[in-house]
Amino acid sequence: MKDWNILKKELLQNPELRNKYEATELEYQIAHAVIGARVKMGYTQKQLADKLQTKQSVISRLESGTTTPSLSLLKRLAQALNTSLKVQFK
Repeated sequence: MKDWNILKKELLQNPELRNKYEATELEYQIAHAVIGARVKMGYTQKQLADKLQTKQSVISRLESGTTTPSLSLLKRLAQALNTSLKVQFK
């Protein structure tokens, strides 16, 4: 079985796949960060949703990387997860 990084490198040589990957990379970075912070705090999706006064399905969609959260939601998430929000351009 191939290592994920090797497989990813091979797959991203396909220009069409690379473009799709790059188009959704930000959503998956956000999802990864939210999941990590939520787990670190020991919250379930439902508990986090309750803190944000929203539905668990909102957290689920965010963590699946299938939605782009608003800046307002990101600020509320940072507060609920007892962390800070940092946005930067590279």
